[in-house]
Amino acid sequence: MLYQLFEIHQAALQPFRVLAEAQTQALKLPYLPMNYTAAARTLAAGLEVFSNITRRYPKPEFGLATTMVDGIECDVTEHDVLVLPFCRLKHFQRAGCEARNDPKLLIVAPLSGHYATLLRGTVEAMLPNHEVYITDWVDARDVPLSEGTFSLDDYVDYVREFFAALGPGAHVMGVCQPSVPVLAAVALMSAENDAHVPRSMTLMGGPIDTRLSPTVPNDLAQEHSIEWFEHSVINRVPFPHAGFMRPVYPGFIQLTGFMTMNLDRHVGAHVRLFHNLIKGDGDSAKAHTDFYDEYLAVMDLPAEYYLQTVKTVFQDHALPRGIMTVRGETVDCTAIRRTALLTVEGEKDDISGVGQTMAAHDLCPNIPKAMRGHYLQAGVGHYGVFNGRRWREEIAPRVTAFIRQHDGKPAKKR
Repeated sequence: MLYQLFEIHQAALQPFRVLAEAQTQALKLPYLPMNYTAAARTLAAGLEVFSNITRRYPKPEFGLATTMVDGIECDVTEHDVLVLPFCRLKHFQRAGCEARNDPKLLIVAPLSGHYATLLRGTVEAMLPNHEVYITDWVDARDVPLSEGTFSLDDYVDYVREFFAALGPGAHVMGVCQPSVPVLAAVALMSAENDAHVPRSMTLMGGPIDTRLSPTVPNDLAQEHSIEWFEHSVINRVPFPHAGFMRPVYPGFIQLTGFMTMNLDRHVGAHVRLFHNLIKGDGDSAKAHTDFYDEYLAVMDLPAEYYLQTVKTVFQDHALPRGIMTVRGETVDCTAIRRTALLTVEGEKDDISGVGQTMAAHDLCPNIPKAMRGHYLQAGVGHYGVFNGRRWREEIAPRVTAFIRQHDGKPAKKR
C-alpha cells in the first residue's frame, strides 16, 4: 500500500512540477527586465529547488566518452557482454587498445539502492590501465515477475557467470556490499578448482565482518528481526511498471534512510543551492545538481535478495563464522590459494567500519603473504574509498599496482 501511495503522490505533484519548471524558464528569459530583480531571482530559485526535491530521478548515464591511454586520448564505447534478467555485464571498450595486454577487471557494483553509475569515478580511474567491465544491475521494478526471484545465492551465481564470460585470468573488484558475494564466489570456485577463478580480488569498504567497529546501519540490522524488515520495508511493485506485483525493497524507502542519516547536511545543501541560484553562482549550483542527480536516483531491490543479505551478512555474520551456504554448499574461504587479496578501507567510513573489510584476510589463511595487501586511506568516508580525489590520486594507483603485480604478464604499449 505504501508504494501505491507514493505513486499517487508523485502523480499528484506532476502538474505542479511542470508548472514550476515552466515558470522557472520564463523567469530566466534575458529580454524581460523584471527577471533581473531580486524578487524574480528569489522566485526562480524557489521554484527550481521545489522541482529538484519532488521529481523522480532517472538512471544516470556513465558518460565516459574518452580516456587517456599512454598519453593518447582514445574513444570509449559501452557494450553489453552478457544480459541477464537482473543485471547486464557492461564492457567499456577503448578504441585502438585491442592489442594492449591490459588486465581484465570486473568491477562488481553494489546492489544496494543506487545505480552502478555511482561508480563512474571508479571506472574512470581504472580505464587507462585495464579492460574494465562492470555489473550494471537492473531496477527490480522493471523486471517482470515471470523472470522469477533473485536472492543472495543468485547474486553469487551471477558473479560466477560473469567470471566465465570474461575467461581465465581476470581480476575482480568488489565495492562495498558485493565484497561478501564476491568472496563467496571466489571461495566456491577455488574449492572446485574452477579455471575461471580470478587472479586477484580487491575488496573495498565491504561488510565482511560487521561485528567489528559496528556502524549505525549495522546496529539497525541487529535491533530488529528479519520479520520486522519484511513487514516494514517490503512492498509490491504497483501497476503499470513491468515488475508489477514483484516484492521489493523500494528505492524511495531506501532514499529516506540515506537522507535521514545526514539530514542536516542535505537540508543545508539545498539551502545553499537556493542562495547560489539567487546569486547566480552557476558553478556551485551545477556541482550541487550533478551530485544530487546521482544521489537521488535510486532503484528497487528484489525482496528475496535484500532479506537474505540482512540476515546472512548483518544478523547471522554467517561468512566470518564459517556457516554461510550457497545452494546448500558451505562457503569455505580457506580454499582460496591462487587469488591474491587486497583490502581497502576508509578511516572515516560510517557504513562499513574500520576492520570489517580487512577481516577477509583472517578468513583466507592459505593465501600466501606475498599475495596479500591492505590499505587504510586516511581522512575519507565510505564514498571517498571509491570516488573523489583521494581515490584517484592515492587508492586507485595502489589497486592498479597490485593487479599488475599479480597479473603474470607484462603490459604492452599501443
